Amino acid sequence: MDAEAAARAVLSGQANAVPKNREGAVEALRALTIARSSAIKATTTASNQVKALLVGTDRAPRDHLRVKSLLQLSTLCSKLDLTSGMHAALVSLGRRWLLLHQEIIELDRLIRALVRRTVPKLIERPGVGIHSAAQLLITAGGNPERLHSDAAFAALCGASPVQASSGQRQRHRLNRGGDRAANNALWTIANNRMIHAPEPASSPTDDGPYQVMIQLDDGRRVHHVRIFTGPGRGSS
Repeated sequence: MDAEAAARAVLSGQANAVPKNREGAVEALRALTIARSSAIKATTTASNQVKALLVGTDRAPRDHLRVKSLLQLSTLCSKLDLTSGMHAALVSLGRRWLLLHQEIIELDRLIRALVRRTVPKLIERPGVGIHSAAQLLITAGGNPERLHSDAAFAALCGASPVQASSGQRQRHRLNRGGDRAANNALWTIANNRMIHAPEPASSPTDDGPYQVMIQLDDGRRVHHVRIFTGPGRGSS
């Protein structure tokens, strides 16, 4: 039924939304981000397995491998002598973690170069990091002009308040829809700016909103997205 209704809306001309363009730099960023996310998950799995194996090993190896960083732990594991099955497993996991770590570094380099080439002004804004900028580009697509207003972009990111009034009580609630990865990127930007570059509310009547300005397409358009924060906790 939904597919039929969508088809009828297209044929009648009622559905006139412009589809997101996934070509060029945006598609490259999406592919690189997917590869990076899977590599990070794999490093987490490998490090958790190393720690689980160390729980059941002798005290001497545990004391030798008691370090503060995962990089140091994986380096030491990769250099162990293959004197037992436990050591062989730790060497394998340590080498795997190191290889994945180098892969993540290389993917970060590619993502950073692509973002700087595509939207150099966006990453100059306070609180906007490489990966947050990449996610916003992926969400907006290669044709951000299809987003006809700031409200449309906010709704796309799930950052727009939703009407939840009942009777004489007028209120709004947080939007649980939209692109949650973009919502997380906006929250990260807002949180970083509130910590490192605090600014006052945009007007005296605002009930604690924080203004975030997101520049999508290299100087041609700026979207203003409000991040609403409730009393005592930050939300996007």
